[in-house]
Amino acid sequence: MTEPYVAILIIWVFLFVYAIAGAIDFGAGFWAMYYSKKETNATILANRYLTPSWEVTNVFLVLLVIAIVGFFPGAAFYMGTLMILPFSFVLILIAIRSAFMVFSFIVKKYTKLLVYISGITGLLIPALMIAILPMAIGGFIGGTGERQYILFDQLFTSPTLYTHIGFGLTTELFLSALLLSDYARESGSEETYAVYRKNAIILGPITLFFAITALLTLIPQAPWMVETMIDIWYLFALSLVAAAIGYSALWWPSKKQKPGRARVAVIFTVLQFGLASFGYGYSHMPYILYPELTVFDAFTDPTMFRWLLYGYAGGLALLVPAFVIFWRLFMKDKKYLQAESGEGNGY
Repeated sequence: MTEPYVAILIIWVFLFVYAIAGAIDFGAGFWAMYYSKKETNATILANRYLTPSWEVTNVFLVLLVIAIVGFFPGAAFYMGTLMILPFSFVLILIAIRSAFMVFSFIVKKYTKLLVYISGITGLLIPALMIAILPMAIGGFIGGTGERQYILFDQLFTSPTLYTHIGFGLTTELFLSALLLSDYARESGSEETYAVYRKNAIILGPITLFFAITALLTLIPQAPWMVETMIDIWYLFALSLVAAAIGYSALWWPSKKQKPGRARVAVIFTVLQFGLASFGYGYSHMPYILYPELTVFDAFTDPTMFRWLLYGYAGGLALLVPAFVIFWRLFMKDKKYLQAESGEGNGY
């Protein structure tokens, strides 16, 4: 494997981890808003999940941005100028969401407002982020030489954009419902588990529908990607197998009051998205932005690449054990998990 491909693999891993963590984080914000007016503990549990998790999610966003700038400085400049509008909106929304999460600890009157801020931005941010993918597959960038721009008229009339956005939003809600059902069961709340399990059951087929339609829209829009996808069909086939196992786990017998193995469903669903994600990413190679920019054009100096590799290896050697410890405490601390409605449910 060449150095540019090693670098893009590292970035894709960070992107995948952030996509999964961010989807669950943003989705939990939406569910907290959705159930805020209903007589259920679903909002309390979603808020309890968000309390420590959103800071960890932002860590992976920072790692992702630094990796792109470090490994592919040419791409960072090119994408930063060409896609400054969607990137700016994403950063503004993240800043607003993070600010409310921080200050709601101190000023309690902002807590209810934060529920709506978190819920609305939890839909807008993923929609804007996923909209960047269709821009990178070709056909939506115009201009010549150094003067290039996004063809918004063609982009907004393309079904590729809307199927990708639909897939991103349903994936976010499906993954967050799965994780929150597992979180509810771990906290001993079978009633809340049933609520989120029902949401996951409804959203699973809808997510699969948007995934298939998004792939179908690539046939006329990006045939160069489809050819590679056909060559690596086995990755997508394995993804479907993992999806079937994960979805069926919601009906598996359980020793608890309600049926279903939420933890198994979460693991196999993440595996499903991992296989499909890396299949999509591999099909996109060697282009970062088709057909203008490849990984070879934007790659950094080989010496800088090696030092960045050493830095990331050392940093991850410290961060990964810390994240594992955090997750175990987060999912196993009974005092925190079973906190009363007046405790541990703030942001």
